[in-house]
Amino acid sequence: MRRTSVLSAVLLAAVLTGCADPADEGKPVHLLSAQPTAQPTAQRTQAAPAEAEPPRTAAEFLARAEEAMGGQQGWTFAVRGREWLVLPGQKSAATYTATVRRTTGDRWALHSTGATSSKGVSKPEEIYVADGTAYVKTGTEAWEEGPVTDPEFADRVEDPLAALDAFRRYGDEVTLATPDGRVELRARTTSAPLTGVRDRGVVRKALRELAPTLAQLRAAGVAAPESEISVGAVEETLFLDAATYRITGHTFKCTFLIPYDGQRIRYEQDVTERTSGTYNGTVSLPDGLK
Repeated sequence: MRRTSVLSAVLLAAVLTGCADPADEGKPVHLLSAQPTAQPTAQRTQAAPAEAEPPRTAAEFLARAEEAMGGQQGWTFAVRGREWLVLPGQKSAATYTATVRRTTGDRWALHSTGATSSKGVSKPEEIYVADGTAYVKTGTEAWEEGPVTDPEFADRVEDPLAALDAFRRYGDEVTLATPDGRVELRARTTSAPLTGVRDRGVVRKALRELAPTLAQLRAAGVAAPESEISVGAVEETLFLDAATYRITGHTFKCTFLIPYDGQRIRYEQDVTERTSGTYNGTVSLPDGLK
């Protein structure tokens, strides 16, 4: 789901060679806002039918959200993500932005257009998902394709509706809050040694995001034994409209501290997905991919 496989090589090279991005030097790290902006009026006009028993538990809200999102032909989402690798005096960062159009139903499909940027260089990326196959094109490279269940491709596909399945799997890890006309479902882990929390669902998800960068660190000679890695924090939040139960936003943040040469490398990821509105079109593969 995350951009790690695309960004990690760029970040790793900069940190291990000491080539920090000059534009980032001295600047603090600013995480993206965890609170979505107000949902567009067009999305809020149709409330769910009156019900004798409104949802009360996280599981009940997830079921209503799945029903509400499935009640439209499709949805458009705005995605923004950022990753950092940080050592004292050095920082490398990369960002990803995309517009995702995702249809619903059993034969759902997805089309994403976006770009990855680092050190002032931007590289476009286009993704299709149809009939269980993902198609990815980066810059001027040829199309790659593979099963969307393959970790290599799953990591590159931003599917905001997949958060519903993720939160169901988290079970009792999910807390529920209803402030100011919103519904917030949250799974969170605070600072702890990785070995003490690695079995929590939201941490397992964060480890999948870290895995490509960790593999490259180890290949470059950074031992990084799991027993010495710490979790700074992991937090995933799903925001629903309290009247319609539709998803208005989804955020994911994680921080890991990795030992390196008497210091610690800090890896951070922050992704925000916001629901832009409904999508009434279809997703069709380009002629060369059919």
